[in-house]
Amino acid sequence: MKEIMAVIRMNKMNQTKKALADAGIPAFVAREAYGRGKGLVNQEVLKGAAEGNEEAIALLGTKGRLYPKRILAIVVPDAQVKDVVDVIVSVNKTGQAGDGKIFVMPVSDSVRVRTGEDGEAAIV
Repeated sequence: MKEIMAVIRMNKMNQTKKALADAGIPAFVAREAYGRGKGLVNQEVLKGAAEGNEEAIALLGTKGRLYPKRILAIVVPDAQVKDVVDVIVSVNKTGQAGDGKIFVMPVSDSVRVRTGEDGEAAIV
């Protein structure tokens, strides 16, 4: 089993949710988050802005800003990982910075609280 953690734009949430459901993946967890990519940020400009320097604040613009995002957590059997990643990419790829990131991590076990099922039986 794998956990797929996807960081996506807020305005792509409904499209992503529908695409995942259409692909047979209706269950996931979504959280609100704020973040930014690795864009070049000059630390001296940040320091000047923190000290109240108006020129530094003007230079900073929106580079240091945190943007609203959604984080999706989806646990699937290994065989479904590629399909889920492909769906998320197809909906969220605009070709612009900020399209998001996807991380795939191993999951050692899962348990369905209601029935006590464990392993893949708990997620399918």
